[in-house]
Amino acid sequence: MSLKLTVIDQTPIHHPHSAVTALATSVELAIACEGLGYHRYWLAEHHNSMHFAGTAPEILLTRIASATRSMRIGSGGVMLSHYSPYKVAETFALIGALFPGRIDLGIGRAPGGSLLSSIALAAPRPPSQQDHFPQQAAELCAYLRGDFPPSHSFASLACATDDASRPQLWMLGSGGGSSALAGQLGMGLALAKFIAPATCSPAIFQQHDSALRQSGRSAPGPRLVALAVICAASDEEARFIAGTAVYRKMMAGSKAREPLLSPAEVQERYQRMNTEEREEFDRTLADMVVGSPATCRSRIEQIAADFGCEEIGVVTVTWRFEERLESYRLLGEGLL
Repeated sequence: MSLKLTVIDQTPIHHPHSAVTALATSVELAIACEGLGYHRYWLAEHHNSMHFAGTAPEILLTRIASATRSMRIGSGGVMLSHYSPYKVAETFALIGALFPGRIDLGIGRAPGGSLLSSIALAAPRPPSQQDHFPQQAAELCAYLRGDFPPSHSFASLACATDDASRPQLWMLGSGGGSSALAGQLGMGLALAKFIAPATCSPAIFQQHDSALRQSGRSAPGPRLVALAVICAASDEEARFIAGTAVYRKMMAGSKAREPLLSPAEVQERYQRMNTEEREEFDRTLADMVVGSPATCRSRIEQIAADFGCEEIGVVTVTWRFEERLESYRLLGEGLL
């Protein structure tokens, strides 16, 4: 199977960068990954985070599209629950016109941040207690495709797009909740296995295909599986470097807030963990794709085969940018 690789960039704040200077690492990484043959480069959205600097993927992706020539660039994704579908549609129609044939619009329903940041994004109105995401997603697609029913109250609103400028539409999910909706709307499906490895199964793509067929569209549709990956010269080195990402995920729900820790600091804390904490650390590491280029290639190809998927999204979080760049380089040279 010939695999395509996509970068899912959370814009981690690497040592010794600040949230301001971390943005430049995304541009540098994108240029390097295009040279390596990566198919897409997607920017994530996070708010009120001390680990990730990408608060506005629609802005950062425009900068990266300007710095690259052929790789598809997109959002992975815009957290649509915070925004007006019309505004998002207009924004991406404009970006698509600037970079025709290269723009992807991926959306998700997660908040991408804390409750406080969600309240601030909704201000001066309180955040809605109802799930409007299905309606928002349907309206977003209709704005960009120009296919509102004539009786719809927004039918007279249109976004200036054509086949070249219209972004490719994707929905992000970490379980089966979005698969049917994505299929009904004719959107691609990106499964975030790096977020919820236990709930992401091949059956979700089957649900997506079924919904596509029921909506009168062809199946299978565009799809990818996103994995947490750390690739290094050896399995041992990769496991050491991966400690930063493993510990960050372990502490994601903790009230303690601290920057990304170095692998050495993580090892010191691992030695002080109790049995239960060590087991959680080891499980989290096992859920990632970690190792040498040969080890990573074998595991990725097996996951792609299990999911019947020809495209893999790669999420890599490291303490230093140099380790992250090297991971993408080794992975690209080993798989592309």
